[in-house]
Order: sequence, then structure tokens, then C-alpha cells
Amino acid sequence: MRTRRRDRPVHAALALLLALLLPLLTCAARADDGPPPAPGVSPLPVPAMARAWPVGSHPLVLRGWEPPPTPYARGHRGVDLATPAGAPVRAVAAGRVSFAGKVAGRGVVAVELTGTDLRTTYEPVSATVKKGEEVEPGEVVGTVEITGSHCATACVHWGLLRGEVYLNPLELLPPWLLNRGPSRLLPVLGVP
Repeated sequence: MRTRRRDRPVHAALALLLALLLPLLTCAARADDGPPPAPGVSPLPVPAMARAWPVGSHPLVLRGWEPPPTPYARGHRGVDLATPAGAPVRAVAAGRVSFAGKVAGRGVVAVELTGTDLRTTYEPVSATVKKGEEVEPGEVVGTVEITGSHCATACVHWGLLRGEVYLNPLELLPPWLLNRGPSRLLPVLGVP
């Protein structure tokens, strides 16, 4: 079978295109990497290591964690906990203070949690600790500032990060801290 002269450029162009695309298609088919995780989603789980709430014993969550769809999109990168101005703010777990100062006019305290790659943030807080200090769970790291909150009422914004990825800080709380109220023993019927 003979090829017509005018069909040769078409065949040559198709062969060239196939030669260029074949390596790309082969590499794509061999790639073991899945899609990158969504913003605010870490491939590693968050350990439930908190031993205290940052404020109060079980504060009202005024606004929950709302991860943004992209790193620079709108969202809420933490939780807002209702608390009165001047209330103590506590470290939720053991760690080292990595920052205690002002950011955009608001007092911020950040604590790197011991044995993890996680850090918690608290704002607006007037710090009572300094950078480099070790803190224990429940230890006071500051007090709620009177001004600077983005809430309609006084609140503390509690954040959690792994590197530059924001996570849900409520995941640090074990079930016994998340659930309301103490355990109650119920009577056993038929037992004197």
C-alpha cells in the first residue's frame, strides 16, 4: 500500500504529536501522588492531647472553625470562645511559648506543643509569659484584652496550626473535655 504524497505531512505531524505526548501520559499514569490535601486538612491526625480549655471549664463556642476553600480565601481559621474581658487564658497542653506580643494591634500568645509539630494561638490576650518559657496544661499564659476582639462580645480566638496549615483546635480536646457535664451514676434496678 502506497501513501499519497499529500498524506505524508499529516502522518508525520501525528507521529510527532504522539512522540511528544506519550512520555507525558506515561508519567501521569505512573504518578503515585494523590491530589494535594484541601486547605486546612492535614494528612496527619491531630492528637487529642489538651488537658484544659483555654478559657472557662466549657465555654460557649461563638463561631466554629470554617476552613477556607483555598489558602487565601475567606474562612475562620480557629474558634471563638465566649469569655469576659480580663479572664485568664490557659495553655491547653504542655509546650514552649514561641511568641508573646502584638500582631496588628492585638495581643497574641503562641505555644508550640511538646512532642508535636503543632502550635496553638490565643488572641486578643495580654501575655503574662515570655517567648521561650515552658508552660504546663492549664497554666495561665495571659488575660483576655478588653479591646481587639473581632467578636460582638468579649471572646478569645483559639487557633491551631501545623506548619502554615490551620486546623480545627477543638480536635485537641479529648471526649471527656468536649462533652458537657460530669458523669452521672444511675441507679441499678433490683439491687438493694
